[in-house]
Amino acid sequence: MARKIGILLAIVIVVASFLYAAHAQTGEKKWKKTITLPDGEVILDISGEWDVFVENYGPWKDSGSYPQLVKIAQEGSSFTGTRMMDDPWNQKGTTSIRGDLNKGGFKNVYVVGPLGSTNCNGQISEDGNKIVLDDGHKLRVTYTRK
Repeated sequence: MARKIGILLAIVIVVASFLYAAHAQTGEKKWKKTITLPDGEVILDISGEWDVFVENYGPWKDSGSYPQLVKIAQEGSSFTGTRMMDDPWNQKGTTSIRGDLNKGGFKNVYVVGPLGSTNCNGQISEDGNKIVLDDGHKLRVTYTRK
């Protein structure tokens, strides 16, 4: 009897692990705000105001770190963010971020500054309320939804 229970328990554990692995591989997000595109793809809705913290490092470390406030407008999968206050290097009203989203997160994302745009790797928190962009060389920008 104990042997049968042990075998049954082992089967349940194996099935549960397969289900967990299948769920993890789908990349299913638990974003709080989403939009559905005309083709049926569900993506994160990042429109709205975001508190931003800019960290310059490496060759840009002398440029310092500072806060920013950005309003992101999203049309379909494309988005653009506009600075809502001056910072040491950029004026209010200038473009801060632009890019495109897909169901897995960012298709591409660029931080825009006075010297042009920098292609970054972007990570989105599971709930979609925090974004960290990093070019891996000189710049990290953290967005937190207001």
